[in-house]
Amino acid sequence: MGVPGLVEPHAEGGDVGIRRHEQERRLRGLVGLLQRVGGIQGRRLEGVDAERVTLDGLAALPTVSKQDLWDAYPFGFRASDDIVCVHGSSGTGGRPTLVPYTAHDVDVWASVMARALGGAGATRHSLIHNAYGYGLFTGGLGVHHGGMRLGATVLPLSGGMTERQVRLVADLEPDVLCCTPSYALHLAEALHRAGVEPTFTTGVFGAEPWTDGMRRQIEDRLNLVALDIYGLSEVIGPGVACESLDSEGLLNVAEDHFYVEALDDAGTPVPDGTPGELTFTTLTKTGMPLLRYRTGDIASLHPPVAGSPRTLRRMSKLKGRKDDMLVVRGVNVFPTEIEAVVLADDRVAPHYLVIEDRRDPARPELRVAVEGDGHPDLAARLTTALRERLGITAVVHVLPPGRVPRAETGKARRLARWTGGEPPIDLT
Repeated sequence: MGVPGLVEPHAEGGDVGIRRHEQERRLRGLVGLLQRVGGIQGRRLEGVDAERVTLDGLAALPTVSKQDLWDAYPFGFRASDDIVCVHGSSGTGGRPTLVPYTAHDVDVWASVMARALGGAGATRHSLIHNAYGYGLFTGGLGVHHGGMRLGATVLPLSGGMTERQVRLVADLEPDVLCCTPSYALHLAEALHRAGVEPTFTTGVFGAEPWTDGMRRQIEDRLNLVALDIYGLSEVIGPGVACESLDSEGLLNVAEDHFYVEALDDAGTPVPDGTPGELTFTTLTKTGMPLLRYRTGDIASLHPPVAGSPRTLRRMSKLKGRKDDMLVVRGVNVFPTEIEAVVLADDRVAPHYLVIEDRRDPARPELRVAVEGDGHPDLAARLTTALRERLGITAVVHVLPPGRVPRAETGKARRLARWTGGEPPIDLT
């Protein structure tokens, strides 16, 4: 596929200096708005002169955490009375984080999603097979808004009902697939069983961390170009950043709307190329604007591709989340590191479960359940490869095909904790 055109040339391909000036102007407006609204963010900004705020001095301003949002549940961060819809994500104990949107916010969301889909090669002639969930979760409606803004035709299938999805792929021959990467693999299996050839040319997959190993599996099984998309409801939903066909494996950040930093554990910005916690400032949101929201997601930041028509800064695929990081016998481990090893072996199916075995608190173990071809040395080879990558020994369980649970809706379950009783899945 060739280099895709720019959906919004002034935003995606504008002069970097002019964009920075506009970002700074919007930042000052945001600080002033938060001070007028009051609340947690306004109180933390007492004494700050909004007209003197600069991007260079952004690191001196306070951050916002997920805990702050929970403490202010349900709408303590709302900054407008003109709310047209509410989205959210689940939190601890099932308590959601609710995010109010104004009509302006929905318009921004449609705009950045149209850019994302256009960068992936979608056009107004495309039929977009949208298998993200619809509801409080932002995935389905984000693609829906963006696809319509682009002028494409959106097939709003949501998640699940895989037999129906297979039938519609056969009947309608969509060219763009949007869903979680784990569901893309599940759909690929279902298409193969039904003898249906996939018609997709490109796919936009997100809502869960995934590696280049899984990218190769998806591309091989669905015969498409697999691209990553990133977002979270607190910031806008999907469309905060997305790979394009010419972004060289990194995600273009919609930085005219969302200014991004990567911070270390102390809250200090790290240099480009160094993994840190993604922290976003919503420069244009009006329903629930956020200043320096610490997402918990770990990635690195990078400059634009040299010579590309897209002049946006880029971010790497997610390394993981701070709260997903395992500490096993003093070693920090992200599940995505395990996925990279597991999927590098062609004898392993792209379905796995990482089990943190803490039945003996004094000697925790890391277990990895995979589906393999039954080769007698597969477990030993994976054990060696994981030890070389992680620095600790993991217990590998090679299971028959179909044993690792699939996710038809929502995000794939990749991590489980075992503290006693029966294991999370049958490991025999």
